[in-house]
Amino acid sequence: MRTTDTDQHRAGHHRSGVTVRTIETPALGDRSYLVHDGSVAFVVDPQRDIDRVLDMLDADGVRLTHVFETHLHNDYVTGGFALARETGAAYLINADDNVSFDRTPIRDGETVDVGDALRVRAIHTPGHTFTHLSYALTHAGEPLAVFTGGSLLYGATGRPDLLGAEHAEVLARHQHSSAHKLAADLPDAAQVYPTHGFGSFCAATQSAATESTIGRERRSNPVLTQDEEAYVRELLAGLGAWPAYYVHMAPANAAGPSRPDLSLPEQADAAELRRRIEAGEWVVDLRTRRAFAAGHAPGTLNFGLDGSFATYLGWLIKWGTPVTLLGETAADITMAQRELARIGIDRPAAHATGGPRDWSVSATASYPATTFAELAQVRHHRDVVVLDVRRAEEHRSARIQDAINIPIHDVVRRLDEIPPGEVWVHCAAGYRAAIAASLLAAAGRRPVLVDDTFGNAAKTDLPVVGPDA
Repeated sequence: MRTTDTDQHRAGHHRSGVTVRTIETPALGDRSYLVHDGSVAFVVDPQRDIDRVLDMLDADGVRLTHVFETHLHNDYVTGGFALARETGAAYLINADDNVSFDRTPIRDGETVDVGDALRVRAIHTPGHTFTHLSYALTHAGEPLAVFTGGSLLYGATGRPDLLGAEHAEVLARHQHSSAHKLAADLPDAAQVYPTHGFGSFCAATQSAATESTIGRERRSNPVLTQDEEAYVRELLAGLGAWPAYYVHMAPANAAGPSRPDLSLPEQADAAELRRRIEAGEWVVDLRTRRAFAAGHAPGTLNFGLDGSFATYLGWLIKWGTPVTLLGETAADITMAQRELARIGIDRPAAHATGGPRDWSVSATASYPATTFAELAQVRHHRDVVVLDVRRAEEHRSARIQDAINIPIHDVVRRLDEIPPGEVWVHCAAGYRAAIAASLLAAAGRRPVLVDDTFGNAAKTDLPVVGPDA
């Protein structure tokens, strides 16, 4: 079995004449899979921008016959419906999922032949959702792999609380049972191919692993090494916040989302950008945080393409607010559109390219970008507000004494809680702090961006407290 990856093409395994191509979406922490025998192919959990899959099919010279969904996704809009329509492939979704379009229903235990030698068997693995399915792959009767979606991840499992806190404990117990079902049903050598777990908030915890097998997970994954009570207790205790836009994803997927339009939206000049800002729309600067801090159009917000751009924009924005994109090049705009389409923000209101002087009707604005060492020096001379925009559990673990903690996803609605004066804003590495600093600047505050790794705070004389300090 041969495994390769895009966007980074990594060499993998070759066995039995079966190719598994991994389509990575690092910004969302997800993977999709294209599997073929050199002639016919199937896809598992495709992302919204299906051109990546179509290009891969063409490059490998194979015909797509089936598209499988492990579940109605909560963290992205699927490309499965559009891909099946475009290629004529069968679209397989759990028969118990309520969708508004025709599809090929599949149930626990049912098998599907893909070509002459590939066989896919559905395994009901509730936990991430109630109707979640995993898909076991055999080739000429030999068990090769299992595509586990949001069930068994690398060193973790999918989180059980996305359908509501009231279902979390029941689903966590299902998750434990489902993982043991997979471990009992499949050989140790079977490759595990999850959809989530590479930075996705759909994962309950994170792992650095990039590949695994049933045997490896049996030895190391807490869901398979802990008893049910310990697993459920620790899993539920460790769950943090998840992006607000998730609530829109499952309904979009149940409606049968179309292929996105990735052509450039209309172009806006500086006067039009100003009008949109004053109307309460979001005008988003895609440049790096250092570039934005050094100079930007007043009122614009900084969500850099060098981080989890779509995740945080989708999390913070009031759903339905028009978005205008600012990038140095048209390629930046196109990349941002692709990422936004994956979470259901289909058409930006407008775009502009160039730099802050092109986007401003008057003088550009700026604010300092600095380090924890400089924060330590400043605090010797004057009082400043220190705003920590990390998640609550990060702040509890280790924090600068007297820092105010408002997690990044709460900053928009809690701006009035931030004391007056100069605000030094930090996170763990700088990206979230940059978003918050731009929000503060747009609201007329005086931010200072601490663009530094939090571990460096302890190397200064800043008082860092907490159990992990």
